[in-house]
Amino acid sequence: MPLRLILALALSLALHSVLFLPDILKRFSVAPPRPALQATLRLPPLPEVPTADPLLKNTIDPEDAPQVETPPPPVTPDKPPVSQTKSVAKREVQVAQRKLSEHLFYPPEAVARGLEGEVRLIVKLNADGGVDDVSIAASSGHPILDNAAVKAAYAMGRLTGASSRELILPVIFRLQ
Repeated sequence: MPLRLILALALSLALHSVLFLPDILKRFSVAPPRPALQATLRLPPLPEVPTADPLLKNTIDPEDAPQVETPPPPVTPDKPPVSQTKSVAKREVQVAQRKLSEHLFYPPEAVARGLEGEVRLIVKLNADGGVDDVSIAASSGHPILDNAAVKAAYAMGRLTGASSRELILPVIFRLQ
């Protein structure tokens, strides 16, 4: 083989090895893989069991006998019968719904999209019957309808003659 060919081959190998040398060095300089994470479950500590009284007691000696205290009779507040309170609450809800219907409007965007639903509001009243706070107990699934019901409840102002401090008002949005 001529000397020129051997020099060309050596030069070619040297140039190609320079091109592949960085990749080879990267492969050998890679850090060893991290050990896998281990998780262990521990049982919660057992609750302390209070020491029980001995099974055998001396029931003959009066000084060792347990003292039994009679509880005082339960105090029953003077409440009207349940049927009367239910009818009062029902009447208050009806009055509140009538007043709410004066301020309630069906949002035009909801009408255009054909949205219907029922919102249940919790209306908290202050001592003079004014609306103190309104929150949504059950959503209609449409924020537009929920917001319209809450705005109408705040717009009611006062409920005169309301003895309850909290009312649950259903607000129904139906297209006809």
